[in-house]
Amino acid sequence: MVEGTQHVDIRTERQIKGVSIWQGFLAVGAAIGIVYQLGSSAQPFPTWLYLIILILLGILGSAAGFSVPMIWRKRHRGRIIALIINYLVFLTSLLGLLQYLGIFVGIDALGDTFGRGIPWLGGVIAGYLINSMADKFSSEDNRSQLFRSIGRYVIYGFLVFFFYSIGILQALVYIAQQFNKPLPFFLLAMIGITIFVLRVLSSQEFATALHAKSSHNEAISGFLFLSPNLLGFLFFFAGPLLLSLYVSFTNSDSFGTQDWVGMDNYAKIFNLTIAKLEGVDQPVTEVLDTTVYDELTRIKWIGNGVIIGAEDKLFWIALRNTIVFTFLALPLSIIPALLLASLLNSKLPGMKFFRAVYFLPTVAAVVGVALIWQWLYNAAVGYINFSILNVIESVNGLFGTQIADPQIRWLSDTKVALLAVVIMSAWQWLGYYAVIFLAGMQNIPKELYEAAKVDGANAVSRFWNVTLPLLAPTTFYVVTTAVINALQVFEQVYVLIPTEPPGGPANSTMTIVLYLYQKGFQRFQQGYASAVAWVLFLIIFVVTLVQFQRQNKSKGAY
Repeated sequence: MVEGTQHVDIRTERQIKGVSIWQGFLAVGAAIGIVYQLGSSAQPFPTWLYLIILILLGILGSAAGFSVPMIWRKRHRGRIIALIINYLVFLTSLLGLLQYLGIFVGIDALGDTFGRGIPWLGGVIAGYLINSMADKFSSEDNRSQLFRSIGRYVIYGFLVFFFYSIGILQALVYIAQQFNKPLPFFLLAMIGITIFVLRVLSSQEFATALHAKSSHNEAISGFLFLSPNLLGFLFFFAGPLLLSLYVSFTNSDSFGTQDWVGMDNYAKIFNLTIAKLEGVDQPVTEVLDTTVYDELTRIKWIGNGVIIGAEDKLFWIALRNTIVFTFLALPLSIIPALLLASLLNSKLPGMKFFRAVYFLPTVAAVVGVALIWQWLYNAAVGYINFSILNVIESVNGLFGTQIADPQIRWLSDTKVALLAVVIMSAWQWLGYYAVIFLAGMQNIPKELYEAAKVDGANAVSRFWNVTLPLLAPTTFYVVTTAVINALQVFEQVYVLIPTEPPGGPANSTMTIVLYLYQKGFQRFQQGYASAVAWVLFLIIFVVTLVQFQRQNKSKGAY
């Protein structure tokens, strides 16, 4: 027993020394990478990516070097640092190897050829059925074994044909051909070593030697399960977000230009001027420097008024349309959703069916919804104009009036195009907000309604004095979500109003997100588009912050 314990202690000491040496190797490797990057005259990466690589190498090297003495001294913090570093090195090496071998592109190609293998999958199913027939002859061992063997061979045979038909053999040959350089072998070695080191670091003997507690192991397990979401957030949300902030201070485009311009993009967005008019119809060329400013609007004042010019007129038009859309879409979607939730909360037969029906527009594709509404909005054969015409004819016949058919051109008239988008969006969001309200209503204690009913409150009074106050947290969430969705509206306008450029007719449906899409992906002004995106982010942040403050004040009032 003593010998076994001594053997474990010696092995653990060797593991501690080995992990320390490996961490030192990582620190030295990161330092060499930094020196190589700084000394290299050719930069194969953009400046921002080059800086990110240097920062990551610096963090890796510093953390690895910092963990070496802590592991030697058997401090648990060194184990935590080593676990994080080796886990990240493992993921980086694995993703790098998959990218180098073309696995991601290959998976996409297999998706195109998968249809050729579907008939062979029918044979696999047939083999499974043959195998399952062995259960009918459980009392006869020979016959049962025969059916199992035949079914197994049929499954294996058709699987071989399936994989061959979709191109797995060619993919394996291509992958094997990529091992003609040292890089894939190096990445494979890094994957193998980090797996071994992670196994050592997570072993109970190593953890005990570094004075790990049960709470430490629980925390490590928790962060391990959270790591996919955390890393996804860092690399696919926080990383691009910070990158867009950097790009917003440049004149970046899609052709390699990325010069630092500082606040020029933001200055252009907010550059406004106000000039006094000598006459209401005075030409803009006599008042503003039209080489810089475009006329945004004229305000009649005491006298002749003033004119407001903007360097980027289209941004302010998009901002106005977005604000108008928000103020119209919110009441048209939230108030009906609240009333609909009250109806769906009743215990009438078939309520579950109606809940599903009203929620369907939320999960429906925007393209499909927009195509249906394009037909409804059609000025000649659309059902909406047809219904309006029927109402007008009924009114004319009933009162003897002569009201003319307005023939509303929903998608081509600048006066109603934005309203058409509002109606469609409110209809699509209605079901989602209704479900949220319904969930909030079902959490209200039934005893409160019974007490109000005993006190003589009718249905309207119970709704006004019981339901609405207790729905305050749910209402706050719905309003906040609705404001953010409305300020970020894009797909509905882009698909419903098929104009070129988007945002027509005459920019009457141009929104902020549609404008930054136009700047970034049609005119290739990524720097300016990123600045517009950050302005929108600040607007959403301020609006959300105000809503939070109002919510906190309303809580204090109770």
